[in-house]
Amino acid sequence: MMKLKSNQTRTYDGDGYKKRAACLCFRSETEEEVLLVSSSRHPDKWIVPGGGMEPEEEPNVAAAREVCEEAGVKGTLGRLVGVFENRERKHRTYVYVLVVTDVLEDWEDSLNIGRKREWFKIDDAIQVLQCHKPVQATYFQALQESCLTSNGTPLVATIGGDLSPTYNINQSSVSGIR
Repeated sequence: MMKLKSNQTRTYDGDGYKKRAACLCFRSETEEEVLLVSSSRHPDKWIVPGGGMEPEEEPNVAAAREVCEEAGVKGTLGRLVGVFENRERKHRTYVYVLVVTDVLEDWEDSLNIGRKREWFKIDDAIQVLQCHKPVQATYFQALQESCLTSNGTPLVATIGGDLSPTYNINQSSVSGIR
């Protein structure tokens, strides 16, 4: 299913959830610092770069495109952290790790809407996200847990009204990702 937004097409899965993709953009492979961007709706708040998938677009391609548009970075796309379901907003977001190799001086959202970007230590990123985007703060919990428990198998996190994630290993999400 698709719906047209003013400048994009929104895509939905079979359950009616908006299909999204995002990246945890790390400065290096040590994954100690992550890049966050200012929110377009609340410029004084920080978010993980990501957005809607286009029709027929693979989640990993959408994730790389979105971080280039929103954060002005390119890099090496790594593992899938998980698929995060936000029941309140009816979103399902594929979240990947990206190790940044190229930081663009000017990028689409900096020129069009004045978006900013900033590097954060992981604990600081979690703290600023918990205030404005608590679902995004759970990405880091899944990142740590996926390193410990999933053996490289993507996790699916369902975020309910209490914002506490429930993780399930999801084999079906592995096959559609290249």
